[in-house]
Amino acid sequence: MGHPVVALLFELFSWRALLDILLISAGLFFLYRTLLRLGTWKIMAGILLAFLVFIVANALHLKGIEWIYQNVSHIAALGLIVIFQPELRKVLEKAGSPPPHRFKDQDTLLQSLIAESLIKLAQERCGAILVFPGKEPIKEKISGGYQLNAVPSTPLILSIFDSNSPGHDGAVIIEGNKLTQFGVRLPMSQSARLSEEYGTRHHAAMGLAEQTDALALVVSEERGRVSMFTNGEMRPLRNAEEITAAIINYQRHMGFLRRDSVPKIRKRTIFQITASLIIAVVFWSTLMVSQREAVERVLPVTIDYTSPAEDLVLVGDKANEIKLHLSGPKSEIDNLALNPPSVKIDLSRMAKGSQTIIITSENLRLPKGITLLDASPQQLKLTLAAVVERNVTITPQIIGKLPGSLKIKKITVTPATVLVTTPASKEDKASDEVLTTPIYLESISTDSKLFCKVIARPSMQPVTKRWPDVEVFIELKK
Repeated sequence: MGHPVVALLFELFSWRALLDILLISAGLFFLYRTLLRLGTWKIMAGILLAFLVFIVANALHLKGIEWIYQNVSHIAALGLIVIFQPELRKVLEKAGSPPPHRFKDQDTLLQSLIAESLIKLAQERCGAILVFPGKEPIKEKISGGYQLNAVPSTPLILSIFDSNSPGHDGAVIIEGNKLTQFGVRLPMSQSARLSEEYGTRHHAAMGLAEQTDALALVVSEERGRVSMFTNGEMRPLRNAEEITAAIINYQRHMGFLRRDSVPKIRKRTIFQITASLIIAVVFWSTLMVSQREAVERVLPVTIDYTSPAEDLVLVGDKANEIKLHLSGPKSEIDNLALNPPSVKIDLSRMAKGSQTIIITSENLRLPKGITLLDASPQQLKLTLAAVVERNVTITPQIIGKLPGSLKIKKITVTPATVLVTTPASKEDKASDEVLTTPIYLESISTDSKLFCKVIARPSMQPVTKRWPDVEVFIELKK
């Protein structure tokens, strides 16, 4: 085993990595269960296939697939959020729903009564829908209906679904031990789980079972059969005993009834949890490996020059940018590209004259693990010259011509000179002046007083550390 593998395993068993993997696997598990119930698991399977392709491409260093993933993944993520907005909402609602209220131990009178009523309705070929809400609220999913709040009885249920009853086409809501509403309209299924041979009642029950965790019991007037709908699945119930058992099992699963024994986790659920955990581990490991992968990149960075000694000044041309050839973990390189460092050149320790500065890691503050391979340019030639104080003239920078026959009579500059520090060289002595910002004569038609700034060479600096504001008064004549 190489050092990278050992480091990955060591990090995998840290508490942060374990917590990260557990949260990812929990999210995948709840998302899969929700998508499975809503009938959109095929889309999720396509997403997982695309993710698997990326993992293989990353392992084989297929640059084309990696480029597509890096440039399209952000847009695709936003698109998936829009497409799966209802499903993501269901996941969040389920994760944030309060624990169910447990009823006291009760016998099976209610469940048996409901079962017998459904069997009689099936024998009479009278269609019906009864709904037991789960932990998730269904008020936003249903519409219409009438308030009832009645104690269940077989005659009452039979009369509600009588063809002459005003609410016989709707559903009855059973909450606690009472019939709370009847004639309620349920949302239609948006999936293709049910064939077209099933009627409106079946598609409405499936729609509620896809969008909530409620239990819907349907009596088919065409077939005279009873079916249950929950978690986006339909299952036929052949007799009253099966109906009673289905209601009791559902209420115990929801936590509305106390269990006689420790609940058993189905093999299917164990497989789903295991698969979610494996996918989370693979995703996390792939992400860590890709982030640890050593890459090389050229980054342009700026050069920061510190001030030289008080009696020296930097003269000549100076570079303001340098390109660094760096190598290191991909994550560190990416972070460095977002927040590039700067090359620090300390002029305060340099003496008078020309010197060559070689760009090394000492000039940079690179993160741990980042190596400087090369720099362009590799060295900087800098010259420091002694400075002297001079009183230089402030010359107005006149541009253009006056309109018409106007002419300049006099130009007065206040202050006329400024005390500056300049390099003690013959070349700089030849141009002992500074300019004002441009003054455009085309816009001047009368005597004018203008306020300008000073423009000077970088090697020339004011003794007061700040350039003065300059007043230029222009007198005209015809």
